[in-house]
Amino acid sequence: MSTTPPVLAAELAAAWADIQRHHPELPDLAAPESLIGESSSACGHELSFERLLHEAVHGIAAARGVRDTSRAGRYHNRRFLAIAEEMGLDHPEEPHPSSGFSLVTLNVEAKKRYRPTIDRLQRALRAHTAATESDNVARTFRGPAARHGSSGGGVRVKAVCDCGRNVRVVPSVLAQAPIVCGGCGKPFRIPEPVAVAS
Repeated sequence: MSTTPPVLAAELAAAWADIQRHHPELPDLAAPESLIGESSSACGHELSFERLLHEAVHGIAAARGVRDTSRAGRYHNRRFLAIAEEMGLDHPEEPHPSSGFSLVTLNVEAKKRYRPTIDRLQRALRAHTAATESDNVARTFRGPAARHGSSGGGVRVKAVCDCGRNVRVVPSVLAQAPIVCGGCGKPFRIPEPVAVAS
């Protein structure tokens, strides 16, 4: 039996609802399918219940008006850590130099509390992976974000305009349509790399 992305999205939504039962202030997950097939470099791992709980920490931080990250969302600070601990996530003693306390793991109590949910989500993820692989070439499903022009994440690079202003942007987003500078009215562009003379 294979699963389709809508089935996996439904399992993600059900897992999120289970987290909400234990943490009622957690907002609803607007688009569970947006998590499918995308890894999170800040989390350091692929989609899993642990990652879902990590995202729930951010949801509770947002609901409480707590700024839990810095450095464009990459560095997870001690406020993130405090909420993560409330939700059953353990962490290393020292923060990672670039991502802070993002590398959290489920503690023993949380594993017991969420065991049925974890098992159900793992089955759905395995079925999804099997359904989206063909000839040993993995494909990923990025959900509506890919169809509607959102980058869904990715590495951002510096784009510049003629007046010297710059923005960080995913190259695929800039390729979709020009982003125009409000200062000079000219489009931002990614500068060509300058060759270094050897």
